[in-house]
Amino acid sequence: MDELEMIKQKKMKEMMEKMMTEKPDSSVNHPVNLTSSNFEEVLKNNRYVVVDFWAEWCAPCKMMAPIIDELARDYAGDVVFGKVNTSEEQGIANRFGITAIPTLIFFRNGKPVDKVVGALPKTEIIRWIRRNMT
Repeated sequence: MDELEMIKQKKMKEMMEKMMTEKPDSSVNHPVNLTSSNFEEVLKNNRYVVVDFWAEWCAPCKMMAPIIDELARDYAGDVVFGKVNTSEEQGIANRFGITAIPTLIFFRNGKPVDKVVGALPKTEIIRWIRRNMT
């Protein structure tokens, strides 16, 4: 193995370790993958959290993904956006009564305060977020 390849592998390992040990916080500018191991911590550590319940096979969910990504950047420092894959995290989905996807739930201080179901335009989601932040 040449020196350049060794450096690349070392850097990749460092980046992976950093990603695994970083704690989600309110300055996150991308959606956080939420699982049963970090769900409660993210809710507890952030005032406002929007959770996107989705699945890989869901076409409307795929349409919403770039909007959620944009909103995570737009609201970085104010609102944390998380994504729950309902196929992989059925316990979380069942806990919140998710029967249709995509579903967005707005959490304030760790408590669910509002929910919208279905694919919505970015402007509608922004209105929904603003309404729930007040």
